[in-house]
Amino acid sequence: MESDKSLLSAELNSDFEEALYEQMLLKAKQELQSRLPSVPESKQIRPQPGFCIKTRTAENTKIFINICKTTDIPAPPDLSEAELVNILESDDPSGYRVPMSIGEPHVEVDNNGNGCTAYDIVINSSFFDKIKSNELFREFFVTVAMEGLENKYEMELSREWRMLKNRKFMGSISDQNIRTKSKPIIQEMDTSYSGKPQSKPLITEIQSSPVVPEYSIVAEPVEGHPSFLVAEISLPKVSSVKSLVLDLGEDRIVLWGRPDLYHMDIFIPYNIIQEKSGAQFNQNTKVLTITMPVQPL
Repeated sequence: MESDKSLLSAELNSDFEEALYEQMLLKAKQELQSRLPSVPESKQIRPQPGFCIKTRTAENTKIFINICKTTDIPAPPDLSEAELVNILESDDPSGYRVPMSIGEPHVEVDNNGNGCTAYDIVINSSFFDKIKSNELFREFFVTVAMEGLENKYEMELSREWRMLKNRKFMGSISDQNIRTKSKPIIQEMDTSYSGKPQSKPLITEIQSSPVVPEYSIVAEPVEGHPSFLVAEISLPKVSSVKSLVLDLGEDRIVLWGRPDLYHMDIFIPYNIIQEKSGAQFNQNTKVLTITMPVQPL
């Protein structure tokens, strides 16, 4: 049977273009990483005691949560009570995020001589002062902190809790290593890309209600635990990288396209190395490509 040479030629060209694209993407990623500032992945901090709350798990196990403070963790945006209420009553209350460091569980002995488990959660010192003096912010933060513990340690906590009056913490407070997160720099590319793109600063605060863009995420390698993930996000309405705001969490991608163009907030199935991730926006294809190294097992 005679083969279709035109089809074969098209397939060869397609394979060649795909291989060329992957090679260019890898080269761009390597060049991007070489341009990113070298920062330590983590630093050790010594939290200061704040207050301690007591609650229980769904299995009725006693839990203590030491709320600690430090100036080494950034504070969330400063809000009034009315602004916090508006956020909590909105369709997306997750828009207000509180930076915190959740420590490992440590076994302690309570006042009755019984064993218990304690956790240390560290927040910014100025935000601590706010929740200490404001009941609404304190209730909100404790709820957020419990959700953080539940997500990290896969447990269920009772929302009935009380603050201990006579002690600031249960057991001892240990030093913690906090991630020195470096936000990815979005770089703009066009057909005249010379291999030395100019970095664009990120704007970190934005409020809008745009649409979710089309996207795809590919793991490399495809089988087994990946070394890195590549996300491609189609943004046809974006005219400049200046209108993009990108924030990467350990397992989350948050992207805004201003004004009121796009909003993307998704979780990814692996923990990534935030400070080694990078992003590039192709001015011609209107595609944002994010390369995210994955935490090893």
